[in-house]
Amino acid sequence: MENDSPILFVEINKSEIIFIVSQKDDSENYQISFKDRIANENIIDLTYTDYNLIHVLLKKKIYFIEQKLNSTLKEVIISLQDIDLPILNVTGFKNLNGAQLTRENITFIINSLKTQINELEKKIVLHIFNTKYMLDSKKTENLPLGLFGNFYSQEHSFILMKNNDYKNLKNVFEKCNLKINRVISKSFLSGIDSIGKNENCETFFKIEINKRFIQLIYFENSSLKFTQGFDFGTEIIINDISKIIALKKETIDEITSDKNFFSEDVNDALISEKYFENQNFRKIKKKLLLEISYARIEEIFEIILFKNTNVLSLIKKDINVFLSFDEAVKIDFFKKILMEYFLKKNELNFIIEKKPSAEDLALKAFQLVQFGWQKESLPIVNEKKTIISRIFGLFFK
Repeated sequence: MENDSPILFVEINKSEIIFIVSQKDDSENYQISFKDRIANENIIDLTYTDYNLIHVLLKKKIYFIEQKLNSTLKEVIISLQDIDLPILNVTGFKNLNGAQLTRENITFIINSLKTQINELEKKIVLHIFNTKYMLDSKKTENLPLGLFGNFYSQEHSFILMKNNDYKNLKNVFEKCNLKINRVISKSFLSGIDSIGKNENCETFFKIEINKRFIQLIYFENSSLKFTQGFDFGTEIIINDISKIIALKKETIDEITSDKNFFSEDVNDALISEKYFENQNFRKIKKKLLLEISYARIEEIFEIILFKNTNVLSLIKKDINVFLSFDEAVKIDFFKKILMEYFLKKNELNFIIEKKPSAEDLALKAFQLVQFGWQKESLPIVNEKKTIISRIFGLFFK
């Protein structure tokens, strides 16, 4: 990344495409000079195959940015929602037979893992995280180079992207005269944000709640180890309420958005007559809305966490579970329901956390590209250098 030139950050998610430009100031800090977003419904899917539509869309926006800033953009950092980014957790090992652990041993392990993944998956590696080091069945916090032992193993999580998807994405931005500096998992950036906000928190779940989807993220020892997306969100609760009490979804949105909803005893309080425009007033207790919502919340969290076979082995007593809400979610209404639900799940620490802004994540991405991450072995996809050469540039710098 060229220090003196502005760099573009583009986040592509299910609902929108976000453009943010940053440049270093005289104190070597990143300052945001431009930000914009456009709706992404039916424009860019996660295979990036509609070249003409995508090319026209991006080229027009990039030209506008360059004219606005009176500068030429050369590089782009891309953040992708993890809908189609598989994660593999693999362990490599080496028999030392009492010898000292050397760099050559580490080379052997990572090269073996890389070869196996290339042969089986045929995907681009976006991230490699160091999740665990074990020497003679004893966990070590750091890479135990120079120590003696009989059996050494190290665990990594590989975040992958389909070869064709990456080539399509690369082709789209090259047509806009932009070189891809880095493709980064959005869940990774979101986890980094939580680690920065919570001291000594390295292992945790994070659940990002949106209107139409939910993202589950799991970090272990500051490494992204698992992520899973669900194609439902708070909108499914609104739909349930609408069907049961026979009011339009738009009306339910208004009711749940009312900041005075909980200002009176909801056990006896009725929904206001003002919400029954052009239809007969019916006595519907607010408590009914809460009961419907609570039942669906319980079902949702069983699916994504408590009965999710993918993460059951990862749920430990007192582990932190951070929850963040999209701006479109009626946070006051759902926060009340969720807190009542969480009180029953007292074996876990549920913490409602402010969702990081796109600007926050962009700044995390700029810093990541420059400084790397302590638990990441492979911070950059670069076709001109081997994976191993980049890994060791970080292991032993």
